[in-house]
Amino acid sequence: MELWIPITVVAAFLQCTRTALQQKLKALLTTNGANFVRYFYGAPVSILMLVLLVTVGGRALPAWDWTFVAWSTLGGVAQIIATSLLIYAFELRNFAVGTAYAKSETVQLALVSVLILGEPLGALAWIGIVISLFGVIVLSVRGDTRSLREIALGWMHKAALVGIAAGSLFGVAALSIRQGAIHLPSGDFMIRAIFTLAVMNTLQTLIMGAWLLLREPQQIVKVAVTWRSSSVVGVLSVLGSACWAMGFALQSAAYIRALGQIELVFTFIASRYMLHEKPTLGELIGSVLVVGGVVLVLLGH
Repeated sequence: MELWIPITVVAAFLQCTRTALQQKLKALLTTNGANFVRYFYGAPVSILMLVLLVTVGGRALPAWDWTFVAWSTLGGVAQIIATSLLIYAFELRNFAVGTAYAKSETVQLALVSVLILGEPLGALAWIGIVISLFGVIVLSVRGDTRSLREIALGWMHKAALVGIAAGSLFGVAALSIRQGAIHLPSGDFMIRAIFTLAVMNTLQTLIMGAWLLLREPQQIVKVAVTWRSSSVVGVLSVLGSACWAMGFALQSAAYIRALGQIELVFTFIASRYMLHEKPTLGELIGSVLVVGGVVLVLLGH
């Protein structure tokens, strides 16, 4: 098995867990405050991982230039804005519609990889991406045919456009992390990925921290006061981001994000066995479609 496959599966699992815990923070923090937690508590962990790789792992820091910094900044800012847009899409319509349109990121990434970056995808991979995307849509609406019709016919509504924009920016973030990591001239995939993550998380902390100081200064205090729960979210977030970054350093972002769709299946499993919610037929069908699409992606890469 190629290394990027288990790394991506772990990244999807950590992201699913972090998202579940982050939802609880919404009772204590605003949307921007809950978003800031990821970077404020994540940046020190990513820096610590980098230090350990250098001191204990015996790796040398890669040489960098301002092009690398530009990619890291673009990825960090895109991720911050994409998260805010996704939450805004939920507020405009509902979770299902926002999620469905944001997950168009996989198709957008595939198109960019082929048309702009020259990273071709096989026909089987294309089929798998489309099938898994449809599975995500079915899962997000729990098989409700009325909601499926709403998504199919409502792509010009504001919520849909905001969701698509969020997906586009998540794609920009993924591509920027990959381009930043592979731009570094030296080091193995791990040191390049963690170095990229540490720089990006630090920039995100400074950028969003400055924004909160100007617009919501009380949230910085609350982020510090709620450190017990907030720090767990931050640590899980940076561990997941580290796995995503390593995956991007090893494989095309289109393949990584396509396999990452399995996150929705983890969410479905958690709701079934941890919350004891009975799955609907639509959820079972959606899960099968996501997993089947992912298998085709892996076979066609």
